[in-house]
Amino acid sequence: MNSFLEALNEKSILVSDGAMGTMLMAAGMQSGDCPEALNLSRPELIRSIARDYARAGADLVETNSFGGSPAKLAIYGQDDKTEQLNRLAAELARAAVGEEILVAGSCGPTGLLLEPCGPARPTEIQAGFQRQIQGLIDGDVDVIFIETMTDPNELQLAIDACREVDPGMPIVASMTFDATPNGFFTMMGTAISEAVTAIEAAQVDMIGSNCGHGLENMIAIATEISSLTDLPLMIQSNAGLPVEKDGGLEYGESPQFFAANIDRLMKAKVKILGGCCGTTPDHIRAIRKHIDSEVNHD
Repeated sequence: MNSFLEALNEKSILVSDGAMGTMLMAAGMQSGDCPEALNLSRPELIRSIARDYARAGADLVETNSFGGSPAKLAIYGQDDKTEQLNRLAAELARAAVGEEILVAGSCGPTGLLLEPCGPARPTEIQAGFQRQIQGLIDGDVDVIFIETMTDPNELQLAIDACREVDPGMPIVASMTFDATPNGFFTMMGTAISEAVTAIEAAQVDMIGSNCGHGLENMIAIATEISSLTDLPLMIQSNAGLPVEKDGGLEYGESPQFFAANIDRLMKAKVKILGGCCGTTPDHIRAIRKHIDSEVNHD
C-alpha cells in the first residue's frame, strides 16, 4: 500500500505543515516574484522551510509548487520550466525530510476561467496539470494535494490529469469557501454540498478545505463537510485574515489559539490538520504538542 494511505490508516490524525508563501516572504521574496523559480535559484531556502516544518512535528510537508502549472508559470515567463521546477520542488522537500516524513505535491488553481465563462480551454488546462503532476511524481511525492480550488470543473481536470500520469497516486481534493449570509460558497458559487457531491463522484482518497478563513469559519466548514460525507477530511486554516501593518501583512491567530481549538476540529472528524496562509512552524509545533498530549496519549 502507498505510504500515505498506510499513514492514514495507522494514525488517528496526521499533522501537515503550514504556509509556504508566508515563509518565503519572510525570507525576502517580493510580491512580484515567482515562488516556484526559487526551487532553482534558492534551493537551500526551500529545503530549510521543509526541514523547519518537519522539526516542528509535521508528519507531512508540501512541495513549493502551488503555482506550478504552466498557465500560472507563464505569468513569469517560466512555463518552459514546468517539469523541472515541479520535479525540483519534490526533490528538495524529499531531500530535506527523508523517507520518514510524507511529501505532498501541491497543485493549485491556474487562476484562469474555463470556457464558456472565460478563455481557458479544458483540454489545455488538463494537459498543463499533467505536466505539473508528472514533474511532482518524478520527484518522488507520496500524494497529490489539489488545493485551494473554487471551480469543481477545474478540480476535476486536475484529478483527471493525475490519473493520466499515475492511476494509483493518492489524491486529496481541497476547496476554498467564502462566508456569505446564505452559507459557505466558493468564489465560483459552489456550495459545500455541491462540492462534496462532486468530490465523492471523482472517487478521490480525501476531501479537504484550505485557505480563506481563520479557525472559527473553518470549524464550521469542517463540521458541515463531515456531516455530508464519510471521506477522510483535511483542514488547513489561515491564521485569521491578514491586516496591513508596517508595509506587510499580519495574521492575528496565534499558535496557542490554534492549539486551543484542535478539539473542536477533532469533533468534525478531521484526519489531516495543518495550516495555510499566515501559519508558521510555531503553529505546527503547537498543534503537534496538543495532539501528542491530548489525542494520541490514549
